[in-house]
Amino acid sequence: MISLPGAPHLAYTQNRLTLDGMDLQALGAQYGTPLYVYSAAAMRTAAQAYLQALQGRPHLLCYAMKANSNLAVLQLFARMGLGFDIVSGGELQRVLAAGGQAAKVVFSGVGKTRAEMVLALHSGVRCFNVESEAELRVLSEVASRENLPARVSLRVNPDVDARTHPYISTGLKGNKFGVAHDRALALYAQARTLPGLQVVGIDCHIGSQITETDPYLDALDRVLDLVEAVEAQGTSIHHLDLGGGLGITYTDEQPPSAQALVGAMLQRIDARGHGHREIFLEPGRSLVGNAGVLLTEALYLKPAQADELAQGGRHFCIVDAAMNDLMRPALYEAWMGIVECVRHPADTVASQTWDVVGPVCESGDWLGRERPLAVRAGDTLAVLSAGAYGMTMASNYNTRGRAAEVMIDAGSVHLVRERETPAQLFAGERLIR
Repeated sequence: MISLPGAPHLAYTQNRLTLDGMDLQALGAQYGTPLYVYSAAAMRTAAQAYLQALQGRPHLLCYAMKANSNLAVLQLFARMGLGFDIVSGGELQRVLAAGGQAAKVVFSGVGKTRAEMVLALHSGVRCFNVESEAELRVLSEVASRENLPARVSLRVNPDVDARTHPYISTGLKGNKFGVAHDRALALYAQARTLPGLQVVGIDCHIGSQITETDPYLDALDRVLDLVEAVEAQGTSIHHLDLGGGLGITYTDEQPPSAQALVGAMLQRIDARGHGHREIFLEPGRSLVGNAGVLLTEALYLKPAQADELAQGGRHFCIVDAAMNDLMRPALYEAWMGIVECVRHPADTVASQTWDVVGPVCESGDWLGRERPLAVRAGDTLAVLSAGAYGMTMASNYNTRGRAAEVMIDAGSVHLVRERETPAQLFAGERLIR
């Protein structure tokens, strides 16, 4: 058995790729491709690492469900006692449909509508993470009208560089998220006087796919400075919401473990005399990213001729998954591992460098460039670390139905989302009569 880096639940067994012991080539044949496959055990292991690190502390671990919002994933975390970080009214309804508790939900996002605020207030969410003065005033108006108090924290932008991709950096002055650090003190004073609001905490989130501890500690120091100033003004801060963003291994990244990161932050919190406060964390990618793969069939091989290669030509492996199934490579130029589900003997299929591309009519429709693969048409490939920001960002571009999803749990395979049909895609559309 050969395990793969960053994916302990994946292994080659007799040259066949398995996830939690299940043959992925066989799953692709049974359910069709493209197909997302998730390991429940991997998700539980990742969540348990955070829970163990927080043991003995007042805490709320909220899964940032934008990473993967399948109902079965939410159900798994709800059964573990986790809360949820949401960014829309639709996500709140998903949480409730999956058996999650609104009292363990924090509502983030820069553009909450009045209708979403009403839904969240009547559902009884734990806290609104407010991201602007304008939102603060609207929430006060809505809460007063509904006669339901809104528990709030301000999402403070600490102007700390998380040293990650610009599209997933959220803590700099040029980002749209949160309120400026130097404006936060005045906004807390304002929140204390606005009707319908109850100040309960402070929130900070600096980005995603962060692979170092220092940016978290830099942001934490700025947040604690602000907490001390806010309380000196007479506003009590009950909880510290330290966000999420811990990275995973896609290639050679070596992010700190959940235990190491949380331990370092708790040590800093204690050293500064804030150990009595409740801690909120909002991990997303680090709970589900390495727990999933995307299976795709190699439809055609389109190798370049020698003269074409000399002029910049490339070998193309055309697969049935596309940018509508997995947006990260096209959107971020993200690198994701791609491996064969069955390893052929070297004397039958030679390894060659391929660009793995999809059938969508866009030059940006690629899953991986210059990948060494021993592949032939009809083979199944696995895109690794696809459990986060895969299906949740999928679209129906080119009238392509979104993939099916399955969950492996305790030796059983569960279909947790059926593949979409073309008829479902245009069922809500109407011809002009």
